[in-house]
Amino acid sequence: MTTSPARCAAFEILRRVEQEGSYSSSLLALDERMRDDDRALCHELVLGVLRRQLWLDRALEHFAERRMKDVDLPVRLALRLGLYQLRFLSRIPPSAAVNESVNLVHATRLKSAASFVNAVLRRATREPDYDPTEGIVDADEKLAVETSHPKWLITRWANAFGFAEAAAFAHANNQPAPLAFRLTAKTLQDEDSEQEIIKDLEAGGARVSPSGIVAESERVNGGGKVLREFANDGLIYLQDEASQLVAHLLSAQPGDRVLDVCAAPGSKTTHIASLAPQAWIGAGDLYEHRLRTLRELAARQNANCIQLIVYDATNTLPFADESFDRVLVDAPCSGTGTLRRNPEIRWRITPTDIEELSKKQAAILSNASAVVRADGRLVYSTCSVEPEENEKVVESFLEEHEDFRRALLDVPAELQTENGAVRTWPHHQDVDGFFIAALERQG
Repeated sequence: MTTSPARCAAFEILRRVEQEGSYSSSLLALDERMRDDDRALCHELVLGVLRRQLWLDRALEHFAERRMKDVDLPVRLALRLGLYQLRFLSRIPPSAAVNESVNLVHATRLKSAASFVNAVLRRATREPDYDPTEGIVDADEKLAVETSHPKWLITRWANAFGFAEAAAFAHANNQPAPLAFRLTAKTLQDEDSEQEIIKDLEAGGARVSPSGIVAESERVNGGGKVLREFANDGLIYLQDEASQLVAHLLSAQPGDRVLDVCAAPGSKTTHIASLAPQAWIGAGDLYEHRLRTLRELAARQNANCIQLIVYDATNTLPFADESFDRVLVDAPCSGTGTLRRNPEIRWRITPTDIEELSKKQAAILSNASAVVRADGRLVYSTCSVEPEENEKVVESFLEEHEDFRRALLDVPAELQTENGAVRTWPHHQDVDGFFIAALERQG
């Protein structure tokens, strides 16, 4: 019995995500051997199953008449893959979805479970309208199952932003995220290269359009092979538009001394280098192996103005006070703004994680502030939507550092909060959920 390459790869990635704590985005980026159609199906299956995991498990418990946590992981994954195809992929024949899941169980040498998988999925085909949210009275619980989020996250967002906003955000987290790219320092050395790249992408079947929120950024749909080639050659860099906004708002100038405090893996560092190639850019991180990745990325993009430094940003930084013109703290965070791209995060984080991250973020921001010169800019950003990691960190910092004040940011009004910071959302701007605040040391 054979199983399609796409389903085999998806099954293995899902296994590693659950057993090894791997990230789906990293694993999906590794396999270049599949054909484009198999690669597309693998991506759809992996991200779809992770996004719909709670809904799938609740439905499977009905069809199987047993709790999914009591089912062996390989069998559970085969069932999730099968039911996802039955409910969410209309172009796949039901017989193919069922048979492929049965074959996956055979391949894992759990042949005794094959009849169980077959029976459960066959029942699912006979009850196509079953909805696991029916009968749930509690609004938060119903939304949690409907959108496949832990209930505590739904309740947290409803308390912070209102139920309607929480619902819109949760639903948006289950939609595919658009692709966007920027030109690298390597490409910007040639004035005509941008139009040539766009022309080649469009010739390869891509649709390219300017970003609606950040300058010098393009959205792209399609053109997979050409897009990968340009990215592999260091001519473009795939990066969410909200993430690109951070380097623009840092506003590094020629001759500036710039510090990216938590730099690895280097998306924002190399972007700063492309915008300000004549600046001196220090890039720090706690782990040397992560800086090696940044070094490789910078070399591929010809970002030659970056110097790497290993340090622990929760301690005093190894620089003289007031020695940098621009300092970026893109703080380690829960990542709840990136759940479209990293859906497994929703199943891993806890309320305690957010509390601990908030303390770490406050320490890093305080340490970073010491190296900002008079009239210099300190930018704080996260890809989290949690107020405890964003507004509350900045508010506490300003209470303790009277020599800093908020800086006004030149962005559309729809992106600004009442305190002048920036927030972006999947359900409003169709970008990752980011928070960006700019602070200045008063001279």
